[in-house]
Amino acid sequence: MLITIISILVILFVLVALFVNLNPEFGGTIPDTKKERFSKSPNYKNGVFENLGGVKMSMGFSDYIKGMRGFFASQSNTRPNGNLPTVKVDSLELANYSGAARLIWFGHSAFLFQKNGKNILIDPMFGPVPAPHPLLGGKRFSEHLPIEIEQLPPIDMVLLSHDHYDHLDYKSILKLRDKVKMFFTPLGVGSHLREWGVPEANIIEMDWWDDTLFEEVSLKCTPAQHFSGRGLADRGKTLWSSWVVQMDSTNIFFSGDSGYGSHFKEIGNTYGPFDFAMMECGQYNELWKEIHMMPEETAQAGIDVKAKMIMPIHWGAFKLAMHSWTDPVIRVTQKAKELNMPISTPRIGEFIYLDSLREDEEKWWNEVN
Repeated sequence: MLITIISILVILFVLVALFVNLNPEFGGTIPDTKKERFSKSPNYKNGVFENLGGVKMSMGFSDYIKGMRGFFASQSNTRPNGNLPTVKVDSLELANYSGAARLIWFGHSAFLFQKNGKNILIDPMFGPVPAPHPLLGGKRFSEHLPIEIEQLPPIDMVLLSHDHYDHLDYKSILKLRDKVKMFFTPLGVGSHLREWGVPEANIIEMDWWDDTLFEEVSLKCTPAQHFSGRGLADRGKTLWSSWVVQMDSTNIFFSGDSGYGSHFKEIGNTYGPFDFAMMECGQYNELWKEIHMMPEETAQAGIDVKAKMIMPIHWGAFKLAMHSWTDPVIRVTQKAKELNMPISTPRIGEFIYLDSLREDEEKWWNEVN
């Protein structure tokens, strides 16, 4: 019996090792030349990146067990009843647009920002499952995206916030790599892109508070309170970030994934006020509140960054926590109202015009509950 158990464990170990080492989904490794650059970053200590103040997710072993039990237990309304509807987007309308600043939400944290003929993709996760294999994750709430990735116009810039599967998708990058002028990532994330065939010349890696100008777009890499990793032993090997995008008179903020912290006020004081802020709100739990904001904190973070209007993101696409799928938008909307923070809650695929922003009164999620 003992020999049988040991044999099974050895076989499982070998299969996992083969899966991790042969599956391109896991991305690349950091070369030593990059590590030398990382050593100059104040956020890089003992071979890994850290949050400001050394903040970490404080879950112990018992918390992990509790979280796993909660995730796999029977839960109410964690997914929509049926397919989540999306607004279809015409490919020619996208390709020919050269007007005022506008955004299109693809669900979760994926956006297309357009202005004056520029096309900027943010965290373009267009895949059906946020995992290295379809069996390891739940499917997207919507069967179809507003537009297929192949129909997107040529992309000037892609911004990536970190290397988790629900933000950096291998197959999406493969489909995008030949139509993108430049990829912008936090330090280290470029290693995955290089592994997937993106030329080194088309990747710019940035540290917190770095800024650059690319084809009339001013871009600032700003802090977030999160973590990184795609495999079994690469936690913290790459950096995570938020982004500030400035173009002419337009100033927008993208939070990436983040727990609530003092960095929001610092970003607001340095680069605010913002015309529009896309703020993480979803896939949270008290067990990991250090790395994902609660909805009420999302509304407060909007005030901290000095946003004229916020939009809750990181919801409406995948089940990655135990709360109901509508809990994020209901709670953040209520708190934003209490704080007098204007909030936008568009449908997936709707155009969001930044020169004519208005608070959404239609609670469209109730139609699919």
